[in-house]
Amino acid sequence: MPTGQEKEYTSDMTFDKERYAGEQYSKLFLTEETVREKMFDECIFTDCIFPGCRFERCRFKHCSFKKCDLSNIIPMNSEFHDVTFTDCKAIGIDWTRAQVFKEISFTDSLINYSNFTFRKLLNIVIKKCEAKDVSFVENDLTGANFRYTDFENATFYKTNLTEVDFTGAVNYAIDVNNNTFKKTRFSLPEALSLLNGLDIIIE
Repeated sequence: MPTGQEKEYTSDMTFDKERYAGEQYSKLFLTEETVREKMFDECIFTDCIFPGCRFERCRFKHCSFKKCDLSNIIPMNSEFHDVTFTDCKAIGIDWTRAQVFKEISFTDSLINYSNFTFRKLLNIVIKKCEAKDVSFVENDLTGANFRYTDFENATFYKTNLTEVDFTGAVNYAIDVNNNTFKKTRFSLPEALSLLNGLDIIIE
């Protein structure tokens, strides 16, 4: 967008149908509204703003969010299946409220203060993101791609990190005694932080 040009958002959008398939939405603005029992299949949302919205018993399947602000949305009993978030702001979301949450990808996005506790997140992608103060407590993250993500103050506890790729990731603090590692990939120098939880002396 050229410098000085303001974006014009549509704020009067109402989802009056039950199912939407193959739709493309651009510059929608909904704030702290409730969207209830809607199905979105293969839909693309670009440059949309949904802060604080409540998505109740909705389904997003094979959908994409690009350059959207989804901060503090409430995914109450909703389904997210094969959904990608690219260059999005998705801060402060409690994903434990979602009924289904699988085959998810976050790239170049802000997901700080999010909660994934107790979820099974096989092969999840959180790549080139900010994931500060995120909770990964008792997750199964087998096969996850966490390359080049900032995990400052993120919590990993009783988490399955089998075959997770942390290459290029920074600021993680993971207790090797309270998490499961198997073929987990790290890169130096950040991998040296894994020694902090060990009763060893390095000279």
